[in-house]
This record gives sequence, C-alpha cells and structure tokens, in this order.
Amino acid sequence: MNSTGKLKSSSSELDLDRPNIEDYLPTGATIQQEPHGKLHLHDLLDISPTLSEAAGAIVDDSFTRCFKSNPPEPWNWNVYLFPLWCFGVVVRYLILFPARVLVLTIGWIIFLSSFIPVHFLLKGHDKLRRSIERSLVEMMCSFFVASWTGVVKYHGPRPSRRPKQVFVANHTSMIDFIVLEQMTAFAVIMQKHPGWVGLLQSTILESVGCIWFNRTEAKDREIVARKLRDHVQGADNNPLLIFPEGTCVNNHYTVMFKKGAFELGCTVCPVAIKYNKIFVDAFWNSRKQSFTKHLLQLMTSWAVVCDVWYLEPQNLKPGETAIEFAERVRDIISLRAGLKKVPWDGYLKYSRPSPKHRERKQQNFAESVLRRLEEK
Repeated sequence: MNSTGKLKSSSSELDLDRPNIEDYLPTGATIQQEPHGKLHLHDLLDISPTLSEAAGAIVDDSFTRCFKSNPPEPWNWNVYLFPLWCFGVVVRYLILFPARVLVLTIGWIIFLSSFIPVHFLLKGHDKLRRSIERSLVEMMCSFFVASWTGVVKYHGPRPSRRPKQVFVANHTSMIDFIVLEQMTAFAVIMQKHPGWVGLLQSTILESVGCIWFNRTEAKDREIVARKLRDHVQGADNNPLLIFPEGTCVNNHYTVMFKKGAFELGCTVCPVAIKYNKIFVDAFWNSRKQSFTKHLLQLMTSWAVVCDVWYLEPQNLKPGETAIEFAERVRDIISLRAGLKKVPWDGYLKYSRPSPKHRERKQQNFAESVLRRLEEK
C-alpha cells in the first residue's frame, strides 16, 4: 500500500470515530430560514472546516475518552438502599481490608524469607536459582491477586517457554502484569517507575529477566531493542511479555500498537484481558493516581473480576509490514475482549501538541477566513 492509500485509510478511521455535527443541531435547523438575517449554528460552522473540526472535537473527544475512568452510576439513592450501602462500606473497610492486608503481609514475609537466601546462596547454580525464583514470583503475584479477592478466568493453553516467541496484551493497569504473572513467570518490558515500585523492578523483577525503559530517554530505545532481540533467542529465558500500547487505556478502547514487538522476527502470541467493572474499575490513571492509591482502591473493593484469553499465535505474512502485522494482532485482541479500536498513539497522553502543528492550524484558519473575505 502506498503512502496515499495509508493516509486515506487513516483519514477514514478518524472520520468513523468523528461525530456528525448536523446530528447535534436542532431539528430543522438546516432548512428553516429566519428573517432579519439571523445566523444559525450550521452557518457558522460552514465558514471554515477548522471550526467544524473544533466543534467535533468538543462534542466527542475520542482520544481523551480512552484515558478516562467512567464512574459507576449511583444506586444508593433511596431510604431502602442507603443502609445496605453503609453496611457494605463497613464490611469492605473494617473487615475485608484488614484481612487482605494480613494476607499480603504474610505473602511478603514468606516471599522475602525464601527469595533472599535463594538469590544469594545459589549464585553458582543459575538454572536451579532461576527456577525457584520463578516459582516464588508466581506465588507472590498470587498473594497480590488474593488481596483483591481476584476472580480470574484463564482461557486457552498455558504459555510455555520457547525461543523466538513474544506475548503481547492490551494494557489497563500495572496489575495486568500481576494477573498474568501468577499463571506464568513472564519477563516483561515496562516503563521504569519511581518509589517502592521502582525498587521492586530493579531488584526482584530483574531476577525473572524483566526489561525496563524510560520513555523520556531517546538512547533507551536502542538499548531496549537490542535486549529484546537477545532475550527472545534464549531457550531458557522466561516468555517475553510486551504491552505494545505503551500506556494504560481504560479497557473500553485499544490505541495504536507500537511496532517494536512485531519486528523481532518471531511468533507473536496475543493475550486479551477484559475486566468486569461490576465491583471495581481496574483502570489505573497514572497521571492522577499513584500505584499505592490504586492498590488501596482495589483492596477496598468487593472483588476484581476479569477474563484472560491466550489466543492463537500469529506470524508475519509474506509482504506484510510490521505496522500491518501490529494492526492485525490488535484486531484479534480487540475483537476477543470487546474493545473499540481508535487510531491514536497512546504516547500523545504524555506530550503536548507541537508549536508547528498549532501554527499550521492557525495558518489554515487565517487563509480560509481571507478567502471568504475576498469572495465578499
């Protein structure tokens, strides 16, 4: 496909997700003519495509919707249900939460009292050490899931360690890694985090082969790409797990997949994750909430319910580019998890529009206004 074809395809995707402004105008607004030269909304929008585009963005901002946590509708609105809601708060915060903290504390005690001796005393027996550390990490992740009263259904065959394969999944929260890790000890590629999460990344999780990056460091891309190629070649390495969206999305949409995972020349195994919001919204908005607060939210909910599907492995087809391969895998994951595809780059969440882009929009608007004035 040539660049023109790709541009048309991208434009058509954008148009599908963009609302028709006429649908939001009053009935008959495009036909009725008011006396005395009154100006209608559709007349104003007809002045410039830029105004029409801006109004469309205000009416339906499909990019922002990908990263919004939609609060559940209130149900405790009458005298009959309010006491039940109060009883539920007491149970969740005064009974379930302390019990879950106790479970998590016991898990950490067992894990650390086993992991530290194994890590330092078995340094000369790498194969045995890695095997025990894998089992310990899986066990600790199971304690985390138990601390949320996690109800997780796994569909499909359990992943196995084989060279030249990579697992890719949609991304809702950092708990995606925990949910998948309790079943199989994956080596994950993930953004480097500060605080106690960063400490875990640099110590415990590195023992299972995890790879960390900093999206603000341009040099990290080349280093990470080299580490990925080396990792997938090893037969004894843990299966590699990548979240190609590069950011957390609210489990209603999937944004563009980065092509890095699809350029490794290996089999890609799609994993679809779908959370049920009946008890809690598992989406983590990292810009508004720390991971500690996110965990507290999960631990004070009734339960975390989700489904995980291990889907049929996919390989690059003859003549298929890495971008087309990524889109095909995204289609498979989106269809299985019931997610809507949107043509946005998730990294736009962390950046502001470039001055050149704003200036180009301003120039186009000025030229359209000048043309209208000249026609008059």
